[in-house]
Amino acid sequence: MTRLLVLGLLDMQPMSGYDVQQMLKLTDAERWGGVLIGSIYHALKKMETERLVEVASIEQTGHRQKAVYQITEKGKNHLKELARDALKASSVIYPSTLYSGLSYVHKLPKDEALTALSLQTDALDREYQTLEKGLKAKKEALDGDLPAMTKLVFENMFAIICQQQYFVSKAMQLLNS
Repeated sequence: MTRLLVLGLLDMQPMSGYDVQQMLKLTDAERWGGVLIGSIYHALKKMETERLVEVASIEQTGHRQKAVYQITEKGKNHLKELARDALKASSVIYPSTLYSGLSYVHKLPKDEALTALSLQTDALDREYQTLEKGLKAKKEALDGDLPAMTKLVFENMFAIICQQQYFVSKAMQLLNS
């Protein structure tokens, strides 16, 4: 996922490692994409070795220098492969930890189970709020001109959270009945 996102950003414009990190932070890629923001410099160096990216320029910032990377033709071809593979890969992820816990919920006193599920509900609410903040930041960064595909992705992420909230609510109702 890291390679796909980094190459995709560099395909839009040349960037320094710091700029790539900031863009990924802005889009909250660490949370939804599993990208470790701290691994970006390592990924860039590895992709440079593989000739997927190259240093376009060295910029002076105060007493430091920073490399600005650009995607190569080989990198553009690899980006297409990664995008194609990502679209083909199954993206269904089940909340297996929650399912496992519910399988043995009868081992807990009802009030403990309900408290735990209430914490799950709180976590889902925080996730929804974080996603709303991310959407707002993305809209601001793009001057309100959110691409249709980005809108669709956010709609799906909101729907997944809502479905999970509904599921936990139904589980709590079952425990209460």
